[in-house]
Amino acid sequence: MLAVFGHQNPDTDAITAALVYARLLGRQGIDAQAYRLGEPNFETAFVLREAGVDAPPLLETLPAGAQVVLVDHNESAQSLPNLHELTVTRVVDHHKLGDLTTTQPAYLRFEPVGSTGTLLLKLFREAGLSVEPLDARLLLSAILSDTLHFRSPTTTAEDRDAVAFLAPVAGITDVEAYALAMFAAKSDLGDTPAETLLRMDYKVFPFGEPTAPHQWGLGVIETTNPGYVFGRQSELLAAMDNLKAEDGLSGVLLSVVDILNETNRTLVLSATEEKVLREAFGVETQGHVADLGARISRKKQVVPVLETYFTPQG
Repeated sequence: MLAVFGHQNPDTDAITAALVYARLLGRQGIDAQAYRLGEPNFETAFVLREAGVDAPPLLETLPAGAQVVLVDHNESAQSLPNLHELTVTRVVDHHKLGDLTTTQPAYLRFEPVGSTGTLLLKLFREAGLSVEPLDARLLLSAILSDTLHFRSPTTTAEDRDAVAFLAPVAGITDVEAYALAMFAAKSDLGDTPAETLLRMDYKVFPFGEPTAPHQWGLGVIETTNPGYVFGRQSELLAAMDNLKAEDGLSGVLLSVVDILNETNRTLVLSATEEKVLREAFGVETQGHVADLGARISRKKQVVPVLETYFTPQG
């Protein structure tokens, strides 16, 4: 059986992609099981609850040689700890190619779209299979989540077309109202521990020389209520400091993205991160906060800038 899973600290795209792709493979006669590598965030929990489905089982380890399918990621730092020992048979992803290696030829599907959900809809069509209402709802949710309902610069015409196709199949007549309900669920953070908030949408990226990379932890909190997040700034900075020390990171940043106003104010832990932001983005830090303006996409507007900054100039 193939184990299908998304990245650590999974978001809506990672969870729904695993669920839907496992079912798609099953309809093609391939035995597959969806898993998750962490707890669903509040938005994802809302999506699953509204759809009437359970989150996939938690996967902590697999024996060497086990066959796996990766969705919504391909970098080892974001996957199972022993990914290098596993047999990757398929990857469906909309991120850049990272450090993935395979022991045998694998099916790889990478496209620069806003969500893995958009790619999976293509796979349904290419297989000549209809999209069932449940899968349509999950795919639609993933696209709305990853593109922030088309606010993100990662949005493509294909994402918009996919939503237009999926909404009636899913039985969602008011897409905007559904998207706002998703974002409201994402923003209802309550008394969530600061460490949990930090890790809800958090990835580690290696920058610079492959032999001795700078490991940076980049977290994102997308919310319609940024005031709540900044009200807990001291707690979050302490959590960032602990995480940096525990994981031996070169730096940690936490971007607070205001979904409705499309702005990014980033929490800056120390002078190290402050220097990098000043030199890479040309922004100053005040009170541990740097205004990154409209850079609301980690994938398209933050990571590439840091990659360029840390890449040695020949």
